[in-house]
Amino acid sequence: MNQKFQSLKDYIIRDKGVVNGNKLEFLYSFKNFPLFFGCVDSPIEDDLIADMEWVIDKSTGAIQLSKLIPLEILYQEQHMDGTGPTWQKYYLDFAEYINSYNNSHNILEIGGGSGQLAKIVTSKNNLIKWTVIEPNPRIESSNQINVIDGFFDHKLCLEKGIDTIVISQVLEHIYEPSEFIKEISIFLNIGGKVILAYPQTKVWLDKKYTNAINFEHTFLIDDFIEYLFCKNGFKTLDKEIYKEHSIFYTFENKRIEYQNLEIPNKYDEYKKIFSSFISYHQSLIKDLNTKISESNLPVYLFGAHIFATYLFSFGLSKNIKGILDNSKIKQNRRLYGTPFIVSSPKILKGQGEVNVILKAGHFNDEIKKDIFENINANVNFW
Repeated sequence: MNQKFQSLKDYIIRDKGVVNGNKLEFLYSFKNFPLFFGCVDSPIEDDLIADMEWVIDKSTGAIQLSKLIPLEILYQEQHMDGTGPTWQKYYLDFAEYINSYNNSHNILEIGGGSGQLAKIVTSKNNLIKWTVIEPNPRIESSNQINVIDGFFDHKLCLEKGIDTIVISQVLEHIYEPSEFIKEISIFLNIGGKVILAYPQTKVWLDKKYTNAINFEHTFLIDDFIEYLFCKNGFKTLDKEIYKEHSIFYTFENKRIEYQNLEIPNKYDEYKKIFSSFISYHQSLIKDLNTKISESNLPVYLFGAHIFATYLFSFGLSKNIKGILDNSKIKQNRRLYGTPFIVSSPKILKGQGEVNVILKAGHFNDEIKKDIFENINANVNFW
């Protein structure tokens, strides 16, 4: 398969720790990993691959990629549309959290994606003017919502001052998080708030979820978020654990220099979690490949996303019937890095007994429930 792909020539090198700039120790490299996690209409010969190389900062334990993908390649189009009840509940709950801690009518959301959060919050308060800045927006401007196509920096000019910045599932995508937070501090007035939702990547990685760290989520720094904000002049006003999904924070821009900030050292803990993630999947793939070779039933893989990309990278057999996904922006398109055209799970209806490989992290239960109750009760999930 790799002979069909093109290897990336130009990386962005990150040779210092993202928490405090220390030197790094090599951990593991995934060779020839596809660069994009969505679905495309282009020919397979256009797909790019690169080595996904993980390193660790011995002084903090922060894990990160050492070679980064240029943003225009990595985010060539939007591949997230918030499909499914887990995401819908998240948007509703984070919107409620925002309304609890926001007292501003002028809000900037950095990385608004499909615009679902903007729509929910503005629907509950017609006085709010919400600006979204996003490189691949899937939302159009309206009376209350202004959409800017692009990336954020402190030079962004808006007609009205911003008192609250909302960041939902974005900070983990930023290549230099400390510099990004510094840019926010410069842009935001003193006393302004940042309301942040950050994924629990440490919990996900510990549970062996493949959407924890990758070319888009380029580091594991869950225990350093508050440190990074304090380092850049913010005060933590609130922290709330949201299920096993995210952590909600509210920070206030004090623009002051804190002295003698303590940095936790998570080296042993993080390295153990990462090593266990690797060994688990190496064993899992051996087991799944044996099942695929021995099965007389059709075998499908659910999840046209990083879930599938990781499994193939670990060596999952491509002798499967196809890939399934509920997202309409993925169906009838090819999963990047593979020859597979993605289908709706509705194709399982009436097939009788079939096998479905399902390793979609915290979305597993809702996917199983939907297929069992609405499509095919005879599916065997692996």
